[in-house]
Amino acid sequence: MKMLTTQMSGLLQRIAGREEEMIGMTARLLAQATSGEGRVFIAAFGELGAVSANAISGQEPLKGAVRYRGEEIDSTDRVWIFTRSASDGEALALARRLSDQFIPFAAVADEPEAAEGNELAGLATAYVSLGVKRGLLPSEDGGRTVFPHALAALFVYEAVRMDYEELLAEYS
Repeated sequence: MKMLTTQMSGLLQRIAGREEEMIGMTARLLAQATSGEGRVFIAAFGELGAVSANAISGQEPLKGAVRYRGEEIDSTDRVWIFTRSASDGEALALARRLSDQFIPFAAVADEPEAAEGNELAGLATAYVSLGVKRGLLPSEDGGRTVFPHALAALFVYEAVRMDYEELLAEYS
């Protein structure tokens, strides 16, 4: 338990230190929609659907947020994509469509496995990396275990939500 706590703490501290600027940029991007006439769509893929559930139905939901279900998105809206891997086909298809329509969006994901670059990060206006490259703990078979993508994404969500609410309070 102590080793897991130490590794989780280290992961969250690395995200906070390395991604602070992008977290602030994400909050500003999303606040543009809410302070205007737009909506904030949360498009979460795979297990990162936990973030969408929290943003929509949690104890402290993200003001103005709606779950993305394939609706038409316009230039007043903003989209926040959550996916475990920046190589996720569905997330990339949505990112390409948004980019083609000149709709700014933010993304939260891990870096892609392949070395060909990170298309999702290149398309996004703001990109936060989860930094979960491998399992946090060694396993008995010599591999690695504990891949806390959802927990790391929820941490990023809460950090952005706090900045976002401060920005909305300033706009009011």
